[in-house]
Amino acid sequence: MTDSEVKAATSDSTAGKMIFQPILEDGVFRFDCSANDREAVYPSLSFINNKSRDVPVMSNKTPSYIPSFECRLGQQIVKLEFPAGTSFYGTGEVSGQLERTGKRVFTWNTDAWGYGPETTSLYQSHPWVLAVLPNGEALGILADTTRRCEIDLRTECRIQFISLPSFPVITFGPFSSPTAVLVSLSHAIGTVFMPPKWSLGYHQCRWSYDSQERVLEISRNFREKGIPCDVIWMDIDYMDGFRCFTFDKERFPDPKSLVKDLHNIGFKAIWMLDPGIKQEEGYFVYDSGSKHDVWIQKADGKPFVGDVWPGPCVFPDFTQSKARAWWANLVKDFISNGVDGIWNDMNEPAIFKTVTKTMPESNIHRGDNELGGCQSHADYHNVYGMLMARSTYEGMGLADRRKRPFVLTRAGFIGSQRYAATWTGDNLSNWEHLQMSISMMLQLGLSGQPLSGPDIGGFAGNATPKLFGRWLGFGAMFPFCRGHSETGTIDHEPWSFGKECEEVCRLALKRRYRLIPHIYTLFYMAHTRGTPVATPAFFADPKDPNLRTLESCFLLGPLLVYSSIMPDLGSDKLQPLLPKGIWLSFDFDDSHPDLPALYLQGGYIIPFGPPHQHVGESNPLDDLTLIVALDEHGKAKGSLFEDDGDGYGFTEGEYLLTHYVAELESSVVTVKVSKTEGLWKRPNRRLHVQLLIGEDAMLDAWGNDGEDLQIEMPSEIEVSKLISSSKEHHRLRLESIKHIPDVEDGSGHKGGELSRTPIELANGDWSLKIVPWIGGRIISMVHLPSGSQWLHSRVEINGYEEYSGMEYRSAGCTEEYNVMQRDLEHAGEEESVLLEGDIGGGLVLQRQITVPKDNPKVLRIESSILARKVGAGSGGFSRLVCLRVHPTFSLLHPTETFVAFTSVDGTKQEVWPEIGEKVYQGNLLPNGEWKLVDKCLGLVLINRFNVGEVYKCLIHWGARTVNLELWSEDRPVSKQSPLQIFHEYEVREI
Repeated sequence: MTDSEVKAATSDSTAGKMIFQPILEDGVFRFDCSANDREAVYPSLSFINNKSRDVPVMSNKTPSYIPSFECRLGQQIVKLEFPAGTSFYGTGEVSGQLERTGKRVFTWNTDAWGYGPETTSLYQSHPWVLAVLPNGEALGILADTTRRCEIDLRTECRIQFISLPSFPVITFGPFSSPTAVLVSLSHAIGTVFMPPKWSLGYHQCRWSYDSQERVLEISRNFREKGIPCDVIWMDIDYMDGFRCFTFDKERFPDPKSLVKDLHNIGFKAIWMLDPGIKQEEGYFVYDSGSKHDVWIQKADGKPFVGDVWPGPCVFPDFTQSKARAWWANLVKDFISNGVDGIWNDMNEPAIFKTVTKTMPESNIHRGDNELGGCQSHADYHNVYGMLMARSTYEGMGLADRRKRPFVLTRAGFIGSQRYAATWTGDNLSNWEHLQMSISMMLQLGLSGQPLSGPDIGGFAGNATPKLFGRWLGFGAMFPFCRGHSETGTIDHEPWSFGKECEEVCRLALKRRYRLIPHIYTLFYMAHTRGTPVATPAFFADPKDPNLRTLESCFLLGPLLVYSSIMPDLGSDKLQPLLPKGIWLSFDFDDSHPDLPALYLQGGYIIPFGPPHQHVGESNPLDDLTLIVALDEHGKAKGSLFEDDGDGYGFTEGEYLLTHYVAELESSVVTVKVSKTEGLWKRPNRRLHVQLLIGEDAMLDAWGNDGEDLQIEMPSEIEVSKLISSSKEHHRLRLESIKHIPDVEDGSGHKGGELSRTPIELANGDWSLKIVPWIGGRIISMVHLPSGSQWLHSRVEINGYEEYSGMEYRSAGCTEEYNVMQRDLEHAGEEESVLLEGDIGGGLVLQRQITVPKDNPKVLRIESSILARKVGAGSGGFSRLVCLRVHPTFSLLHPTETFVAFTSVDGTKQEVWPEIGEKVYQGNLLPNGEWKLVDKCLGLVLINRFNVGEVYKCLIHWGARTVNLELWSEDRPVSKQSPLQIFHEYEVREI
């Protein structure tokens, strides 16, 4: 047996309550199935210090919640039950809703291009749940395993982890608040690295700015247009043939000169490095890696070779210290070209031309003993990206110890925040992904990674002016703020969508740059104390159940950012649900329906500065502004952290941390410094205090920073006048602004009101999303009882398609369909939609999609090619056509999924991904049904059809997808003889 199999077989108990011991600090407990299991587990790769997980501490506390376990069919199943009213969050990088009850996640780092709200495995793995109890207390639960792990939250108030044995479960709390849980978690897994201040500015990226000239053109445009920006990014096309650590000699002939020019106008440059190293003798990186024997191996001991961008590639084994040191030294040399930051992409690791989209789980990593020793890829897969980011981070540190490294990683594991920021991967340019981006950023923060954000505007597809403006409007407040778009899309820079959108983007980014002193202070606290940066609104009042599902707002400390995520509703029309207490609105005289509303919690002070074009323009002598909101007792407090913005002088006292307080006494508000930390002397600068009094109105006062400043409160009548004046000013501003034009209307034909908005068909066991305007395709197909998403695609390709010919993507899959009829479910009636697309030659492709009233477990699709206007000269018959049903199903577990059926002749068939593509017809045709079986999920998707209508069936396995095609015969049709295939889908447990 392998090491994995030996350890997996050690569990000596099959079911019961887990045993526990206190670890780390008061309120933290480790649970194991047995004493033997405690000894058998692998080292922790999530904890900073393995001993803090494995060595017990003295404690008088006992756990409030003790997990139960069961070992069955080679799996360890752990369950925790909580009281009614408990809410679940966390689970790392996940799409969909903020509150996670009803969801299931599989921790398996996956290249998930174009993911949707039901996708269960994305680019990172965080086997962690934050449970908020009904009384507002909170508890964190970590399944400390690097292997594939199922996190099942489908049952209310119950958490279930399923993975290979043996793994411990660590609980943090219950503590008094969710913040206290996250602070305790940071003591285990570490805090976020201290980002250089420039990295908190705006980042502009594209796949790809394909030459030095284009990079400089984009950068200069930002400066000429007065739009703040600090960083520009280089995607893979800067490389020579996608070879890492090289530069294309024609398009990027002089990277040092390019970076010098960028630095001269206040820009930093970040460059991509992937793990796939081109297998090519003479390429210095390949030759060096082979000499040092650093490649991941196959089971036979030979280097694994997989296709990625450069073609055949080998991959560094970052589980070995010698491989990490080798990579770090390459990074160190690479930095000498003027590289300011590094972007680690494709590091799940992603592999092309394979059904799993990654390398075989049987591959071998010769890991260091402290990481777990020599193990299969199945054991190290989820930490590969984190270990690569660690190596990159350490290499940047070697290059210049006076600067803080900045690394962005796509793949990661819980604990990755110690080395890198992250983003939410290849999202889509649509309103659904705009809406999800807030929750996704928050979930990462609730899982220990505070420095994250989405590709603002969407990576895949073309944003519209309103979509881009709204997204950047609130995205400018995200901890990590970057715009990025895919090759082949329209330009996605802030000025690419018209003057109105450009102005919204300019206002949004000026807001961000004003607030960078506050954001930078939050990151200092996150780095030194483990407090979160961005949190859901319920953190302001964890006891309030009404706040727990709010998804259009978030907190940056005491600052509440409230946006509209609906296309036709601006922030000026919102009726926000605010936490209890005092919340005072304010702006920077920049109110706009496409910018979020800002509220400061009573009792707090936040700092801000001038709206610079880039962080490097800021100066300690700049005027400092404090916004003050008094609480019901007339008091407020806040902090400001200042240092050089880079380097590690702050670790030796080279900083200034100022704690400000404000207090109302006898109609006078006094603002003063209550405490300072650090060795820096206070800059000689002016202090501007803005005291909020309601409805965006404020009192202004000026003084010198460090000296007491007093503001005399006006009478109630004067306050009322100030508020009225502020409201009128606000109204006039909103009347004068130019709105971003709406270019997203439908086409106006029958059913046009639906043609640009995905149709949602939800009834019985099924929830579907259908896009009539491109092929009438189904882009999402969710089975509600199991929470399984069997089909998910982007709008313009894949999903459920139908063709009218035997050639791939023949007429029918891209045409615009009319919505001929829409029957909504009402009072138990069935829900259906009838679509029709013109495929030329007098023919239409008609599709009726129904969840029948008499059998709501079934999804029924009735497809036909009909002759509508076939000329008499052809005898009333059309051209040769073939109705070809082409669904592309998503595979959550490619190696555990197969197709099964019984042929017409009675033979039983099992078709696995290794087959590639297979056609069945005649007596080998499935006898009326075939099944897509996912052994890991324990579910089967049954596709039933009329054998008399189907001429042949085709199975094609792709990258984490499979096509199960039904073909009619190939013949002309007339009005009397249409082609049709009626079929249906049903999900059952195995």
